[in-house]
Amino acid sequence: MISIRNIVKKYRSGSEEIAALGGVSAEIRAGEFTVILGPSGSGKSTMLNMLGGMDRPTSGEILLCGEDISGFSEKKLTDYRRKNVGFVFQFYNLVENLTAYENVAIAADLNGKADKAAEALRDVGLEKRMKSFPSQLSGGEMQRVAIARAVAKSPRLLLCDEPTGALDVATGDMIFGLLKKYSHNKDAAVVVVTHNPEVAKIADHVIRLCDGKIVADESPCLHLIEARAV
Repeated sequence: MISIRNIVKKYRSGSEEIAALGGVSAEIRAGEFTVILGPSGSGKSTMLNMLGGMDRPTSGEILLCGEDISGFSEKKLTDYRRKNVGFVFQFYNLVENLTAYENVAIAADLNGKADKAAEALRDVGLEKRMKSFPSQLSGGEMQRVAIARAVAKSPRLLLCDEPTGALDVATGDMIFGLLKKYSHNKDAAVVVVTHNPEVAKIADHVIRLCDGKIVADESPCLHLIEARAV
């Protein structure tokens, strides 16, 4: 679905140039639950930002169906994010004075799919909490609302940055299960960035980063098929 080809991302801090990504290449496939795994500072969030069109690489290509999104204009990038990408973050970013249903509907309406809000909430098991406000929900329920908000527009690519960092282990496992189910049932590419190695055990595809380089790219059956320094 998405090919990342020799992506380099450099930032300047004063007189120093820092390479957040040092020439990474990978394939992100539809219908798979992909985990980008690495310690803090390894470049995993930078890689997620590139996939989501929130940042541009210094060099290299990000190909979606053969088209390089890194070369899109700002208007075309905005359109790409609106139509193709859903985002789920560690902190839920819900509007406190809106119900669960309204939080999902207002976001889905931006893509003309407000009618999908109730369905998305049912898919994450919150059909009885649609009229609840965020203050009336648990952390796990708020994250499920955030997931429903992201998937209501049926994105081809769902990007999740440490989505369970604020949750207990059991609730986190449930959230990861929902994300994997979405990737399989909707034939979508779901990409989760995390430093938690336990998540790799349930992933279809694992990309391991260290110091801005891919050190391992593991197959859907979790057998190591490639280990390299780029």
